[in-house]
Amino acid sequence: MKNNFFGFSRKDFALWGFSISFIVLSFVIFDRTNYFTLVASILGATSLIFNAKGNPIGQVLMVIFSIFYGVVSFGFKYYGEMITYLGMTAPMAIISLISWLTHPFKGKKIEVEINKLGKKEVAFSFVLTGVITLVFYFILKMLNTTNLLISALSVATSFIAAYLTFRRSPYFALAYAANDVVLIVMWIMATATDISYLSVIICFVIFLINDLYGFISWLKRRRVQSGKNWI
Repeated sequence: MKNNFFGFSRKDFALWGFSISFIVLSFVIFDRTNYFTLVASILGATSLIFNAKGNPIGQVLMVIFSIFYGVVSFGFKYYGEMITYLGMTAPMAIISLISWLTHPFKGKKIEVEINKLGKKEVAFSFVLTGVITLVFYFILKMLNTTNLLISALSVATSFIAAYLTFRRSPYFALAYAANDVVLIVMWIMATATDISYLSVIICFVIFLINDLYGFISWLKRRRVQSGKNWI
């Protein structure tokens, strides 16, 4: 594990420490009972730090986080979240892990080689996202999912983020940031009936900060890898 921390700057450690501290503090203040949610939040925040560095360990942690978060979502009848993370995000994280491990940058196992997508593939990814979202919308409607429309939007942002992660595009982090915003809104709705879910909102605010940091980190890393000053 020590080798996996090579390349981490003080800024990386500071952000990780801030994220974990804030998550634990919010749990102590607003929750104190749902330890499952606490563990999920810590796993998620830690995976994002590794992802920001292009480290495959982040995808391993994402698989574990998806399982924990799926259980939390099931508890509030957010079936869209449960199905999305257990049936899509977790499997896609496994596929992404394989992709990242088989495309190391200059043989470095702790840094993935960043990819640039063509216009046709970008268009294809959005069309595929639209089809997947439409299918999930009707499935979630049949399951009487809480807050259906926002749940369907979460599916869309989650899928495009998972696809871009697999394809090693820096924009996966930006897509996950969009998903974080959707989830913040979703769990604000949940908090109206149970104040303990406020800790989940804070968790995704932390995730939003980390995903934006990851996006900036990947853009910088892409310039270094390519030797070109392109965005």
